[in-house]
Amino acid sequence: MFDELDDSLNLAIKEAGFEKPTQVQLETLEPALDGQDLFVSAETGSGKTCAYLLPTFERLLPHSRHEVLALVLVPTRELAQQVLKQAKQLARFTNIKLGHIGGGTDIKKQQELIAQPPQFLVATPGRLSGLLANDELDLSQVEVLILDEADRLLDMGFSDEIMAIADHCFNRQQTQLYSASLAHKKLRGLAAELLTEPKVIELNQLTDKHESIREQIIFADDRAHKFKLLVWLLQNEVYQHGLVFCNSREQAEQLDRLMRQKEISSGILHGGRDQKERNLAMSKLRRNQIKVIVATDIAARGLDVEGMDLVINFDMPRRGELYVHRIGRTGRAGEIGLAISLVIAPEFNLMAGIERYLNHKFERRKITSLEGFYKGPKKQKASGKAVKKKKKPAKRKR
Repeated sequence: MFDELDDSLNLAIKEAGFEKPTQVQLETLEPALDGQDLFVSAETGSGKTCAYLLPTFERLLPHSRHEVLALVLVPTRELAQQVLKQAKQLARFTNIKLGHIGGGTDIKKQQELIAQPPQFLVATPGRLSGLLANDELDLSQVEVLILDEADRLLDMGFSDEIMAIADHCFNRQQTQLYSASLAHKKLRGLAAELLTEPKVIELNQLTDKHESIREQIIFADDRAHKFKLLVWLLQNEVYQHGLVFCNSREQAEQLDRLMRQKEISSGILHGGRDQKERNLAMSKLRRNQIKVIVATDIAARGLDVEGMDLVINFDMPRRGELYVHRIGRTGRAGEIGLAISLVIAPEFNLMAGIERYLNHKFERRKITSLEGFYKGPKKQKASGKAVKKKKKPAKRKR
């Protein structure tokens, strides 16, 4: 399958331990090498980063110019760093110059990069738009434009920035959009604007069940009870790395403090932390100096850590697609993962709505030593949601 690629790329593939292409790589390599525009949906952990990097590098190999020839736009700094890391791995035996622009980038390093532009650039839209607005970077020679996690880019409000960046890439010959699902409301409009007769490859729906992830819920009486359950799980489950999700920065900070009191080695990741702190937390996790990251949904996309085999939703996510992206941090590349959601009474309908969205029920689990009073609602609607108790009318005063 990879025999069509240059020997330098095949050597890197072999050293990286990729034995055979994944489905998304099988489906996209030929049309990508042929220069077709691509509109692709593929689940998290399916190997899509490699799917667009390899044919892009094959295209860049003959060039030695100091110009940006391929641009990848991603929604978050963490994903930009992840893409760059894999790009370095696959381009290690080539002369392709790689670069990264994103929030938290050292200004001096950024100036050096602009002075000698890389052929391959991965960037977040906000920081890149600022450079373009000040005419600090030339994208006129870009041949390949790739939007990774295109649905997330739109959810974060980057639609205008994407179109402005695309306008600067006015000589581009190929555009590729990758998304968790092609059903996103605004995504098809963006595709119609940017793509020309694209090859549409839909390998999964966002609601498809992750066969490699075991999904459980545990009922809790209140948030204090949730914390006891969380500590028990982190101290008793067998796992290499764990990821605990919260819905707010404040909750993440509180959990991180409480876990340190319980001597659980943890780090924290949310938008309120500066880039150095976020990088340090991820570095410690990868070096096994800590086992657990407490995070908001900033970590629900693009976070790829080897051995991430446990995800716990301390707070139930507010939407079904967020749940899918959260649990998708585990069970990647054929590995088995466990996803556990802690559910209190006010979150039951949220949980039931996600079950309905996914069209499957979560496994109910009990921890005998910590079993609480709340066992779920006594009555449920056909939709699976709890039947609310009717308020008794107030007695009329005589």
